[in-house]
Amino acid sequence: MPGTLRLPAPLFAELAAGGGSGRAVAFLERGERARRLLLLRTLLTRIEDVTTPLTPAGEAWRVLTEAAGRAPEPVERLIQAPTTGAWIAHLLRRTHGTADGPALWVETARLNTLAVVAALHAGMEVSLRVALEDGALHLPGLGLARLPGGAAGPSAGTARTRAGELTLTGPGRDGGHATLTCRPAPVPVDAAPPADDARWLPLRTLRAGSAAVPLEDLDPYRDLGEPLPPARLDADEATAWQRMFDRAVAILAAADTTRPGRLDPAVIRSVVPWARTGLLPPPPPEVRVSASSGDAYGAMIISRPSEPLALAEALVHEFQHSKLAALLHLFPLVRDDRAERYYAPWRPDPRHLTGLLHGAYAFTGVAGFWRDRMSEPEHAGTAAYHFALRRTQSRLVVRTLRNSGRLSRTGQALVSGLARTLDAWLREPVPPAALARARTAAALHRTEWRLRNVAAPVRSGPGRHPVPSDDGTGHLRLRPDRTTWPDLRTHVLAVPPVRPRTPDEHLAAGDPATALDGYAAGLERQPGDPHLLAGWIVARAALRPGRDARRTLARPELLLRVAGPRVTASRAADVPNRG
Repeated sequence: MPGTLRLPAPLFAELAAGGGSGRAVAFLERGERARRLLLLRTLLTRIEDVTTPLTPAGEAWRVLTEAAGRAPEPVERLIQAPTTGAWIAHLLRRTHGTADGPALWVETARLNTLAVVAALHAGMEVSLRVALEDGALHLPGLGLARLPGGAAGPSAGTARTRAGELTLTGPGRDGGHATLTCRPAPVPVDAAPPADDARWLPLRTLRAGSAAVPLEDLDPYRDLGEPLPPARLDADEATAWQRMFDRAVAILAAADTTRPGRLDPAVIRSVVPWARTGLLPPPPPEVRVSASSGDAYGAMIISRPSEPLALAEALVHEFQHSKLAALLHLFPLVRDDRAERYYAPWRPDPRHLTGLLHGAYAFTGVAGFWRDRMSEPEHAGTAAYHFALRRTQSRLVVRTLRNSGRLSRTGQALVSGLARTLDAWLREPVPPAALARARTAAALHRTEWRLRNVAAPVRSGPGRHPVPSDDGTGHLRLRPDRTTWPDLRTHVLAVPPVRPRTPDEHLAAGDPATALDGYAAGLERQPGDPHLLAGWIVARAALRPGRDARRTLARPELLLRVAGPRVTASRAADVPNRG
């Protein structure tokens, strides 16, 4: 390990702008490696006294380090794999008493398994006691070995390696012993055997140019929380992933990957398919779920969409999170008290400052992704809308961060770099219709967010003095009854409908008068519904722009102060706009 990591100023400037060249990303990877080794060293001291029926941790570590000397590249990949980082972080939380899981010896046994895999890569001859689950041993980066007739539940087995071959022995269901011999290796999705051997499930990989990206459906540490059992994809579903990934990679192809919104898919460490394991039911066009963790650099949990453009956007989005997490591991960027009280235009709930910074960084990359698509005829229409929406929302959050007073000096430099990128983009022309829909979508989200999350001012006491929407320090007073809610409008407004039917669609079509009537009718049936009321406020502001409209958009919860929780459109129209 190097004694000191120093990030050159030009590389920091690239990252602060929301992008990052191959050199900048390589530096972040060096930082993640150093952090990973420090955490691993800490973990070794925490688990050395754990009572276990397995080979002691010290012996497993000796095998691992010897293998690293013989086969440095594959062992480096093993140590830096996202699931290795997730395991280390999870086990450290367990030793601190802040996480749960199976028996502690079972989880510490991952070190022994890593040593087995390293020995396979190095062609070494070793024998280690390992933990089995239902007679199976997961080999990180390779696949899953399953003993025929293996005993149910956790048990101890023996893994022997020689010249890249594994012999696994463990207790059987009948009280005897079961044995399996195989030569573990991952396989590309399109080269996988038509039917998986019940004894050996290889890890499948997605092509990304000359690189292979694991399609991770086996590793117990592939998720963000506690260990999970395997969720093997059907062969057809894995093939569908490869087809969709191919098309997403083609969209992302660019000679210069330095600019925000661009991504070399070869830097992705793994794609974790979420929820579905088969072709049915058909997937939606958009990515419904995507997530990542700072403990698992380069990994992305994604629900497969039916549109490659949506997958390409999700890949960019999640790698932005990985880059920022790596920067947060190198520099203190924000003094966060973790209070969830800030507006994030892409979330239904209030966020803390670190979450807000992550959102600003990720969606600056997303804005850059859509900016590139504006020059592509097949995507230009929706791209202009998404670019206009995300640049506006990201700039709003950047302003919140700069005004928080809680950024470090390095954090201020990072956020200032984002601001320069976004300010330049805000000066770029966007077709008027797309710009209008983007501004409407932004206003709708913020208005509904405040109606659902911000406590309405009330009058109390003998003089009935108003209690404002903030707590006196500039922070919002939040409703105790707030719940999560779906953002139904961002995608509705992306494309103007040919035959609008709902009030939202009439707004998207540029007809606020018809939309206003529709929202009013809905509020008569469902008084106080935040979704309908937000639409009514925005449509009315479009028809009657001016000071009163701006005040209501700024603090829509004032309507609830006067008219009460069952406010209707007819009553809201008479509410005075007092600040």
